[in-house]
Amino acid sequence: MIDQPNRRDLLKGAAAAGAASVAAPALAQGGTTAPAPDPQTKYTDKPFPEQRQKWPALQREMTPVPDCGERSYRGSGRLAGRKALVTGGDSGIGRAAVIAFAREGADVAINYFPSEEPDAQDVAKLLRAEGRKIALIPGDLTDQGFCVDLVGRANRQLGGLDILVNNAAYQQSKESIADISFEQFDRTLKTNLYAMFWITKTAVPLMKPGSAIINTASVNSVDPGKELLDYATTKGGIAIFTKGLAKQLAKKGIRVNAVAPGPIWTPLQVAGGQLPGTLGLFGQDTPLGRAGQPAELAPLYVALASNELSYTDGSIFGANGGTGAI
Repeated sequence: MIDQPNRRDLLKGAAAAGAASVAAPALAQGGTTAPAPDPQTKYTDKPFPEQRQKWPALQREMTPVPDCGERSYRGSGRLAGRKALVTGGDSGIGRAAVIAFAREGADVAINYFPSEEPDAQDVAKLLRAEGRKIALIPGDLTDQGFCVDLVGRANRQLGGLDILVNNAAYQQSKESIADISFEQFDRTLKTNLYAMFWITKTAVPLMKPGSAIINTASVNSVDPGKELLDYATTKGGIAIFTKGLAKQLAKKGIRVNAVAPGPIWTPLQVAGGQLPGTLGLFGQDTPLGRAGQPAELAPLYVALASNELSYTDGSIFGANGGTGAI
């Protein structure tokens, strides 16, 4: 008579099989794995060449073109079935979040300024070819009516909304407050703060428990660059908005967090975000000795959007090359 295996034996066998399957690739390659790249040299530490584009600038025309994870990001289904709206999703940090979300299984609505259409089409073509649903919704975020309509359109086109990334920003460097026009100050606040409020207020009633709101703050939230007075003012506001809103929405099961980048190579920098003649210095003063690339921030947005960080709420996560500002 043959003894039947008990449950413990079966579990041991399954565990052993799983371990063997994980170990097999390593054994096939001689038991070695590739070392993690040195963060100092993972991307170029060479000074960026001086260049200028009319605002809002196109990523595809930058030298070098920012890496948003087009060839490197690999998903694992962490956001399967989710519906996301990302402002400023055509390029830079927003584009990196869009690519990562889509490859993690989410359908994504991308907002961008109308003149950024070429960049938006590039990323939409890439992700649609991979079988993802991508909705393109161009418009000006300084327009309250558009911001309210944007949320409704994203909700309708995606069939729901449970991830909101307020990422789009306006940034113009000026040496002195005397150089900041009333028009610039107004546009900076409307794009960076007002639009975030208008969009979020409209989106919250559509979002169910388990949803996530992620705002893009900045190291300037706590350590303002003297040439970014109006921009830093808005980023400080975004940090406080994030913390305060998290307390309001916790009882609705909606988490609110923020990512606070340091010097990241995006179209903002070549469209007036840096003082003339200083682009070669961008990111050079960080402990890692280089600027960051948008792709390096994508995992933060994915983690904050996923339910894996279900107890993380009202927090701000830095990605600043070692400056320790946040």
